[in-house]
Amino acid sequence: MTESPEFALLPLARLRNHEEIVPEKVRELVAEITRSRVQSEPIWVARDSWVILNGHHRAEALRRLGAKRVAAWVFDYDSGTVLLDRWKPGPPISKEEVLRRAAEGRPFPPKTTRHRLTIELAPREVPLGELLE
Repeated sequence: MTESPEFALLPLARLRNHEEIVPEKVRELVAEITRSRVQSEPIWVARDSWVILNGHHRAEALRRLGAKRVAAWVFDYDSGTVLLDRWKPGPPISKEEVLRRAAEGRPFPPKTTRHRLTIELAPREVPLGELLE
């Protein structure tokens, strides 16, 4: 297991959601990406399971724009680098439950889980053209 995340351009078709999206937020991001022609912030993905940890709306916006790939930081989810909380009060959620619900296609409501990092990530912008290929 490696603690350091890896930057990669991942195939959107392989990624799994663990949370639902808010359609209005996706529309806003489609407009923003169309205007800027870049993905300004990589999403976060769990290595091996292909589960999106952070960036469901960005990934869906890119899908709607016809992108084949998405810029992502890929993490070993079991490492201490990725922490899991909730946005609102409620019972604790485990990383295992996040992975299980993604695998079963039973996503949480939007903004249920809050993933945080114990490290800082370097900024990365990727031109939309690289994601459409």
